[in-house]
Amino acid sequence: MAKPTKKLPHFANEAEERAFWEKHDSTNYLDWSKAEKAVLPNLKPTTKTISLRLPQHLLDAIKAAANARDVPYQSLIKVWLQERLHND
Repeated sequence: MAKPTKKLPHFANEAEERAFWEKHDSTNYLDWSKAEKAVLPNLKPTTKTISLRLPQHLLDAIKAAANARDVPYQSLIKVWLQERLHND
């Protein structure tokens, strides 16, 4: 990868920096071959509200299973879905 050829300017604020990067290619300013993977341990995933129609008997069974585990039923559904995705 080619070395960066331009000096990175100073930005007065985030809006100015955002406007700059919308018009400029970062490879002219940064050497991406030296980039390191970022770890953000405290970042929470975004959630999206959905509507899910279940037969009443199924919902009752899920709520009973959640109650037996002393967890909210919606949390239990999320755990089960995540487990199923990882098992396939």
